[in-house]
Amino acid sequence: MLSITCAFSAYPTHPVRISIPTTSTIRYASRFSVPINPFVPEVIEAVDSLNSEFRAVDNLVAYNTTRVLKAFHNARLGSHHFGGCTGYGHDETGGREALDQAFAEIVGAESAIVRSQFFSGTHAITCALFALLRPGDELLAVAGAPYDTLEEVIGKRDSGGLGSLQDFGVKYREVPLAEDGGLDWNELMHAVKPETKCALIQRSCGYSWRQSLSVNDIGRAIKIIKMQNPECSVMVDNCYGELVESIEPPMVGADLMAGSLIKNPGGTIAPCGGYVAGKKKLVEAAAARLSAPGLGVDCGSTPGDIMRAFFQGLFLSPQMVGEAIKGSFLIAEVLASKGYKVQPLPRVPRCDTVQAVQLGSRERLLAFCEAVQRSSPVGSYTKPIAGTTPGYASEVIFADGTFIDGSTSELSCDGPLREPFAVFCQGGTHWTQWGLVLGEVLKSIDGI
Repeated sequence: MLSITCAFSAYPTHPVRISIPTTSTIRYASRFSVPINPFVPEVIEAVDSLNSEFRAVDNLVAYNTTRVLKAFHNARLGSHHFGGCTGYGHDETGGREALDQAFAEIVGAESAIVRSQFFSGTHAITCALFALLRPGDELLAVAGAPYDTLEEVIGKRDSGGLGSLQDFGVKYREVPLAEDGGLDWNELMHAVKPETKCALIQRSCGYSWRQSLSVNDIGRAIKIIKMQNPECSVMVDNCYGELVESIEPPMVGADLMAGSLIKNPGGTIAPCGGYVAGKKKLVEAAAARLSAPGLGVDCGSTPGDIMRAFFQGLFLSPQMVGEAIKGSFLIAEVLASKGYKVQPLPRVPRCDTVQAVQLGSRERLLAFCEAVQRSSPVGSYTKPIAGTTPGYASEVIFADGTFIDGSTSELSCDGPLREPFAVFCQGGTHWTQWGLVLGEVLKSIDGI
């Protein structure tokens, strides 16, 4: 290594010593400092072709981060908001109020309730539906069949008399999807009846082979619904959709929406929880279903460090969602190049963080999930087994070697063992996770 001392004209009184590497040090650096590309050729080629898509995602992340920061500033977030509480939670130090305020601003809602007591997205959605509907009312699902775990909530699948909406006298209809997998706009134009008191819009595809809905599509559907019955409330299942776009459903007229904190808005940090956001009166009604009428939103313990995790996760969520979107682009690009059907299609703008791939056989679906599990940071030595799971109609296989149980925003995939044997991939704290996983996936499904 040679050293030369010189002075730059801008700083003549501050000489700078520059080290110039010799041939031997360059050889050393090339051998030990520059890593060999760890990706398989198919992934390398896909990454090289996705530069413009990745840049667009980075711009989205920056924009949504400014929204989150502004909301935190307006809530005057301080470290005192991170304190936990016990028992009734009456001695809470203002964290609940600040979190609700910030969340409502981020999603463009009048009000929000963000709580650890919601133990899943299905739970939060259920509280919202029971808040909106009464005996004799009708619930209309406008995006085809809802996600499997809502079937027993609604009563579409027998709940065994445990208190589904239909058990309480709520009627149910659904508008089938159009042939192209999108909303059937012609059918929706005359689907809403005077007794329809709630229209349910599922933003993500769930376990259906269909397009997930953009916020603009949701806004268009809301206008059509309200034209037919202005008193019909619109409830959006927003799971996997938060911060994927620059706007959210309440900004286009949704009365209420709900989701999970161990998906997008938890930023892979939140250890549990869910949310309901929308019009203030309806949020209060959903809170009464979570707790009890009269108790309001200012109760319930949040012990330990959960509040800090909620705030930190929400701050990180634009970045984590961005990485998941990049991962979905990569999955679609690689698997489509191998001849598999993918939904969404490669390089198409995303409306949620789910990427579906039709694998065509039970064996490939199992092999795909096993490969993902082997590539996970937690439980890589375990083998996922398909089986019956509470809330699901079919056998389902899950691969989720995550630090937080069920945190699909970290990196996971799952799918029902039924035709067309599609796997649904979500999350990824960095797109390179999926880049590495795909190498193992291709090796596992090749030749099956």
